[in-house]
Order: sequence, then structure tokens, then C-alpha cells
Amino acid sequence: MESLVEPDPFGGDGLPEGLAGRFLQEELDLNARLKGIEFPAPVSYIYNPLEYAWEPHRAYVERYCCSPKEVLILGMNPGPFGMVQTGVPFGELESVRDWLGLGPELASVSRPPREHPRRPVLGLGCARSEVSGARFWGLFRSLCGPPGPASLFRHCFVHNLCPLAFLGPSGRNLTPAELPAGPREELLECCGDSLARAAQLLGVSTVLAVGRLAEQRARRALAGSGAPIRVAVLPHPSPRNARANRGWQEVATTVLRELGIAQLLESPADP
Repeated sequence: MESLVEPDPFGGDGLPEGLAGRFLQEELDLNARLKGIEFPAPVSYIYNPLEYAWEPHRAYVERYCCSPKEVLILGMNPGPFGMVQTGVPFGELESVRDWLGLGPELASVSRPPREHPRRPVLGLGCARSEVSGARFWGLFRSLCGPPGPASLFRHCFVHNLCPLAFLGPSGRNLTPAELPAGPREELLECCGDSLARAAQLLGVSTVLAVGRLAEQRARRALAGSGAPIRVAVLPHPSPRNARANRGWQEVATTVLRELGIAQLLESPADP
């Protein structure tokens, strides 16, 4: 089992003021709680991008989470060629560097304390594209058009339920569903509690979960929050989801239109 080391993510700097700073603090508080969980086999390595890729993650939150939101788009946890490499949810390198504009911050990505030799963290040097992330950000790039990310983040924010990535002895990515039951439930309870606080902090009226597991955990976490937050689901773009390999963008666009989210992206900016 891999134990997480204490992060020193700030490099001597404090958190920003305002909503972005409060959101980052909630993430760091969750990190601290997760350090007490023991993950036995089959977990051999744990990567925490909020430690070694703190600068691009912080820049992402500071730039795109500085005002209340209507919709929180919720992924599950980092993928080995996405957020593991960039510190950004669904963080396919080209999308994070070119569309989200975080290229300079990606240069600061370092390495986790222990790496599987088949799953190195390369940051800007990662040559493999994450299919899920390319599909996810490609969808919003298409819907937002020339205004770019501002059209998405004016009303929405993208976040992961869990900040940790898990690898088995061979380097295979382990989803939270594949973790041993006891620590899995402890992990997801902590993450669910944090989600409820984050949703309240942002003032969202909708949580759009990407995939069924994220949807289930969001419903469970928000059921007792007392806030009238709608939970909806977007099919996961992973190639492991056979249905995603047949016109995922068209299906996802239909879902977003039915929920009224696509219309938010098309609404004119405030003067």
C-alpha cells in the first residue's frame, strides 16, 4: 500500500481570496481527510495530482471558479493520461494547454513520490491523449464556439468527486468501484461530504454527473443536504463504455439540450 506524503503545494504562497480560495481550501481539507484511509491490495500506487500538479490545478480554479455557478459537472476521479498528467479534471493535455490556456502552468508539474514505471507523470511531455478527456472537452469546445471557455465557465464548473488515482501492481488503472469495499466506502463518504459542501459553496442548482457511479454518489451525498439540487447524468465518454464509441458527442449534446445546459452556454455574456 502506498501512503500519501504531506503536500507542500503552495511554495510559500497563501490561497487566493474569494470563492476560488474557499473552493481550493475545501479540496485541501478533503485531501487531509483522505490521508487517514488505508488502501490494501490490489492498490499498489496512489497518485494525487493536487500535490505534484498543484500549480495548474490552482490556476484552473482561480481562472474558472471565481463566481457562483448554476451547474457543477462532476467526474469521478483522475485518469492516468488526463488529470494525473495535468491536474485538471478530464485533463487531456492538448485541451488543457490550448483551449483552457494553462500551458505555462503545466511546465511546473513534478512527480508523485512513487511512480509505477509504466505510468510516469510527464506533464507537458505526455504524448498519449486521454480519449475521455478529448471527447469531453471537445464537446464543450464545439458547443461554446468562438467565445471559448468563458461560455462554459460563466455558468458551469468541472470538478472530480475524488482527487486520487489508483494503480494496481501492473500499472492498470483501478476505478473506485474496483477498490476493496471498506476503504472504498470510507473514501466515497468523505468525497461525498466534500461534494455537498462544494455544491453549497458554488450555489449550484444542478449537478451533472458524468457516468453512473458519479451520479449515484452525487445523489447520495446531496440527499441530506437540504438544498434543492437537481442531479442528472451524462453518459461517460470513456472508450470502455461501448455506447460512447458510437456518436457520444451527439448523444451528450442531446442530453445537455434536454437539461437546458446547452442553452446556458449559448446565452449572451452579461454586459
